[in-house]
Amino acid sequence: MGSLPLTVCSGLLVVAALGPAAQAAHAADGGTLAAAPAAPAPGAEVTLKVSGCTGSQAVAASRAFTADARLTGTQGVLFGSARVGSTVGPGAYEVKVTCADRVVDGRITVAAMDKAAMDKAAMGKAAMDRKAAMDKGASAAPVDATAHFATVATSGSGPDTAQAVTGLALASIAAVAVGLRARRGRRTR
Repeated sequence: MGSLPLTVCSGLLVVAALGPAAQAAHAADGGTLAAAPAAPAPGAEVTLKVSGCTGSQAVAASRAFTADARLTGTQGVLFGSARVGSTVGPGAYEVKVTCADRVVDGRITVAAMDKAAMDKAAMGKAAMDRKAAMDKGASAAPVDATAHFATVATSGSGPDTAQAVTGLALASIAAVAVGLRARRGRRTR
């Protein structure tokens, strides 16, 4: 068997052998998300635990949270906390955790509030600040202009299994192309 057929067969063998294994490995290393308490009430603080991230930082985002939560940790386990919005209705909400090497999807369930808690939440911090300012004779209430920014660590990021296999396949195709071109160049002389 010549070098060209040997190269082609070797490349096909590598792709056939590693393709399904790489897809299975990529699907198996998804990560998990846990929240405590399991069913927080609106306005409550939730502790998040994410496993399966290789970096030391991540960001958790959800429509139920007042702001994105910054998670930190080591050895693939990250912790952080987020506050559930006081006006969030009961039900299930998606949580998306963006790690350095993957995205972990999860879900939290917000519990319903009783009548007294709903009245207190309706008053809210802004309403209390306005009432206090008006009691002092001020014509306008103070404004809370806090900006929330999300950060994602770029350290520890690199190609995942599927990207590595794709790179290997492309390198094999390039090697076959070089072999074909070299063989064609030898024939025309």
